[in-house]
Amino acid sequence: MAEPLSQQATATLNALLTGSDPVSSALRTQIPHTQVADRCGCGCVTADLAVDRAAVPPAPTHGNPAADAWYISPEDAGVMVFTKDGYLSLLEIYSASSEPITSWPQPRFVDR
Repeated sequence: MAEPLSQQATATLNALLTGSDPVSSALRTQIPHTQVADRCGCGCVTADLAVDRAAVPPAPTHGNPAADAWYISPEDAGVMVFTKDGYLSLLEIYSASSEPITSWPQPRFVDR
């Protein structure tokens, strides 16, 4: 069952998609029309995303991940955003530690 994006996930997407390039700009316009469609089974905050495609156009053609970064804190974590057919599809957090990251780090720690 779809649920709204959390404030932290929204802030993370905005931090990852900074810039004035056409892809980042188009993907940022999708954020208000995006919901969490599913979650990772390991307990981390990784989320499958679903965009209301009737509300916004797709982003221009681009590679995947559409954006990625490391975190300054926690030092062993990173984050990526993927798309499918020009629409946000996955916000993934990963860590070198064996413990899943269960809450989004503060977006000010995103190091692009």
